[in-house]
Amino acid sequence: MTFTAVAIDKVPNRVGDRKMVVGTYESSGSTAGGDINTGLRICEHLSLQALGTAVTSQPVVSAGAATAFPRSGASITIVTGPSADGLWMAYGR
Repeated sequence: MTFTAVAIDKVPNRVGDRKMVVGTYESSGSTAGGDINTGLRICEHLSLQALGTAVTSQPVVSAGAATAFPRSGASITIVTGPSADGLWMAYGR
């Protein structure tokens, strides 16, 4: 039962010093989420997109005191359904 999130591309954005980072996430077995490290110093926005033939629940950023954006991009916890795969996109500095 593991959760992995991998940044697959860091694309320079044309708006000042902002960057866009895209990646994938995957949970196996009964694992329902984990941490995404965007590689950004400050994350201003995080989009999540579940993949599959029958998505049963939409992934969300875990509720808590540290979920307001902008925030550190080092460790953003998301909650997914078990055995969920998807894409993420982060925007920030």
